[in-house]
Amino acid sequence: MPLSILPKAVGIRDWLLASTELPQTQLLAGFAERLNEIGVPIDRLTTAIDALHSEYSGIGRFWRKGEGSSHLLFPYGPETDAIYERSPFAHVHRTGEWLILNLDETPDDRFGIIPELKEQGFRHYIVIPLIFSNGTQNGISLATEQPNGFDDRAIGLLRFLVPTLSAAIEMRSVGQRLDNVLRIYVGDEPHRQILSGAIRRGQVSRIRSAILFADMRSYTRITSALTPEAAVELLNTFFDCLVPPIEAEGGEVLKYLGDGLLAIFRDRGDDTGGTAQSALNAAIDGLVKLEQANQAQVFPQLIKAGIALHYGEAAYGNVGSGSRLDFTVIGRDVNLASRIAQLNKALGEPLLMSRQFADHLWGDPEPLGDHSLPGFEQPVSIYRLRPAAPPSEPRIEDPEPAAA
Repeated sequence: MPLSILPKAVGIRDWLLASTELPQTQLLAGFAERLNEIGVPIDRLTTAIDALHSEYSGIGRFWRKGEGSSHLLFPYGPETDAIYERSPFAHVHRTGEWLILNLDETPDDRFGIIPELKEQGFRHYIVIPLIFSNGTQNGISLATEQPNGFDDRAIGLLRFLVPTLSAAIEMRSVGQRLDNVLRIYVGDEPHRQILSGAIRRGQVSRIRSAILFADMRSYTRITSALTPEAAVELLNTFFDCLVPPIEAEGGEVLKYLGDGLLAIFRDRGDDTGGTAQSALNAAIDGLVKLEQANQAQVFPQLIKAGIALHYGEAAYGNVGSGSRLDFTVIGRDVNLASRIAQLNKALGEPLLMSRQFADHLWGDPEPLGDHSLPGFEQPVSIYRLRPAAPPSEPRIEDPEPAAA
């Protein structure tokens, strides 16, 4: 790299180091624009970054000169794997070396993206491996439409700046990966509590909410003949019926409990009953989806669920010993919801609710009497939805007497 350009290169490096609050998409756009200003003719810049997410393996970010930025999620699956294996990113990950291609001289079948790049008018293409400090393999690519491509001066500038760019991307990715993992494994509200510093043993936070507890009926009997892999698949399909309705109604799954789950719907601070109605809607929609899955014979045998609804206070607490803690949900109202769920089978009802929950509803649930529950001294009033009334038959009028 010529010494004359060094001050400008250092300026870009310093900007990368100072732009700690800039989102990754804006960081990449700013990087490309600043390089263009000092004579590096970048017309297209992309990154492929590992995501550490349960639903997609990575995130692709794209910048095009004059068009702005966009991003793409790479879902898990054989199609994504096949695209990656035919990509230049897989090549640089295997070799650990930069890939620099004159596209006019590159066969179309060299990599899957080559025909697309040529069609869009690009002439020179660079792919660079970015290996983060934890060993994850990522990458960045740059392309230009200029016939002369990236000269030695441009490549020298890139070799000087890419390590700093890689560190800046990693810094943002670490935060996003931490956010992803916590949200996946402990839920939305606990994830916020943990990131805000609630990691000391014994700390407790409380939230008033509608509480939903659901589990699979006869799980032990059903899974006794299944392999562990088949049992996991069964549970995932079961939860696929229950969880989307919960999230669609604004609920949060706080805990998966073997064959069951615990979810809350935050109290909205009014007396309209909307919170309880959302929880009830989620429970009904989940049971409907489960019945649809049964009718479609998705499961190896008929699967039933029991759902309990209660209104009260959920408490989050750090419990455990030493450096191994669990951010768990505790409290009398949580325990009561789980005890009510134990009545589903005994009463032959898929959906039960406490008096506290029923009092928040717009409708008029049907009382099923008071029931003794383990761990509670006083009987608990239990309710169910009133069965839909059968359609009334048309009234048959007496025929008029015939005229004399």
